[in-house]
Amino acid sequence: MNPEEIISAYENGERNLEPLMEKMGWKSWLGVAELGLVMQSDIVEFLEDKLTPAEAKVLDLVKMRIAGNISIDSIEEALEIARNPKTRDLALEGRLRMERGLVHFENGDIEQARDDLTWAETRLKSVSKASRDHDISLLNKAAFHISIDEPMMALHVHGEISRNAGHANETIAISRIQASRIHLAFGHMFDAARCAFNAHAHAIIAKQKELAVESGAIFVEISSGFLNEEAEKFADQIVEAKPLSAGEAAPILQVHPSDAYGVLEWCVDNTEPGYSGEERPDLRALVMLAKRLEKTDLFTELLSSPNQVEDALLAALCASISEEDDAKIWTDRVTEIMTIRDV
Repeated sequence: MNPEEIISAYENGERNLEPLMEKMGWKSWLGVAELGLVMQSDIVEFLEDKLTPAEAKVLDLVKMRIAGNISIDSIEEALEIARNPKTRDLALEGRLRMERGLVHFENGDIEQARDDLTWAETRLKSVSKASRDHDISLLNKAAFHISIDEPMMALHVHGEISRNAGHANETIAISRIQASRIHLAFGHMFDAARCAFNAHAHAIIAKQKELAVESGAIFVEISSGFLNEEAEKFADQIVEAKPLSAGEAAPILQVHPSDAYGVLEWCVDNTEPGYSGEERPDLRALVMLAKRLEKTDLFTELLSSPNQVEDALLAALCASISEEDDAKIWTDRVTEIMTIRDV
């Protein structure tokens, strides 16, 4: 059960939503109302009476952020309610300090942003560890460190999102894909592949297909240069991996071809269906990986459907992995697409 399902049930006429909330394990309606705002659902008005004064004020701030007019003053007003003894909410105070930190960052006040984001994460860890807001605070804090060129600090924050501490699978997936990119920039190939592999697995569990395809593609790209028929299954390597002691050499990345092929095949099977669309970066990336791994047979159906392709770069890639008459058909398709765009 997830908040999207609750909103879908409401849109289909269901009004007894409490059992659905119990099934999801949430105690506050605020998260559902926030998603309702994004989805432009009438459920927002339906849930307003179920919110506490502090939650209602936070929802107002979400409306302001969507409209692009959130300010420090509006957050301060909400903080007064969250701190008032009659309406106090320690977790929402942490959430609001996070919001204030983000606005400070947007305004270029780096140190004030750092203070608020750190305070918020600490408070949320103490009163609602691994909650939705705590997860978001960790991801925001890591993103903050990346934005001010502190990648090792970002890695430290991502390390706080343990896979065994109750964090949401989606949070773990987002965290690990970002950590993979950081490790890759430092040349830590085993850790980069490990994080991408974990991101792929947790995104699948969270039913976030786009994220699973993205992280899976990163894993395949990294591992493609380190394939070894003698390697252990990568899942077993991850289980056996331990933190390094000072001076200890990092593991050498070796990936069994079946791991790379399996992840690539999953990504191909689960990417956005069809081949149309003027921009299909998902298919372009997967076709390039299939070419690198000599697994272009995964795209047999695509290669026989030139008239469905509207992305000129994708058509050019298809031409590059086709032969003779088929290659000419795809080259002609590239010309046709470009001609249509120039009209």
